[in-house]
Amino acid sequence: MMTLTLDDAVDPRTRRADFVAAMGNAATGVTVVATDGPAGRFAQTVSAMSSVSADPPSLLVCVNLRSPLADAAVRNGVFTVNVLAVDQAHVSDVFAGRASGGEVPYQPYDFGCASWRPLETGAPGLAGAAAVFDCRLAAGHEHGTHRILLGEVLASSVTAARPLVHHARAYGAPRPL
Repeated sequence: MMTLTLDDAVDPRTRRADFVAAMGNAATGVTVVATDGPAGRFAQTVSAMSSVSADPPSLLVCVNLRSPLADAAVRNGVFTVNVLAVDQAHVSDVFAGRASGGEVPYQPYDFGCASWRPLETGAPGLAGAAAVFDCRLAAGHEHGTHRILLGEVLASSVTAARPLVHHARAYGAPRPL
C-alpha cells in the first residue's frame, strides 16, 4: 500500500505520477468519439466517458485538446460515442493514433479500419459497437489538458456484443463473478 506524506502531496510531479498510476488501475470502457460536419470528420479513442442524466438523456466525454476532435466536435455541434465491442480492439488502437497490426494494417485515424454509417446528426456510428450514442453538443468546458463535451443524447442503440474494457494498460472483457 502506498502512503503519501505531506511533502509528497505538495510536489506536483509526485502528485501527477501518483494520479496517473491510480487512474491506470481503474477499469474503464473503451469508446471512440467521432464527429462529422463542416469542420471535418475526426475520431479519437476516449476512455473518459460518463452518463450525466437520464432526463434528458445526456453524457460527457473528455477529449485531449491536442486532438483535432476537440475543436471539430464543438464546431460541428454533434458527435457520437461508440462503445467498442471486444472484437474491436484494433479500432481503439487506430483511433488512439497507433497503426494496427494483423492481416490488414491501418494507419492511425483511418476510418477504413471499420464500417461506419452516418446517424441522425450526421456524425459517424460504428457498426458492431456494443452501444452507440448520437449526441448534439449541449456544452463544452476546458479544464487542464482536456475539453469536456456534454452531449444531449438524441438516439442510442445497443447490441448483444460484449464491451471492451481497459485496465492497467491492457484490453480485456468483462465476465460475471
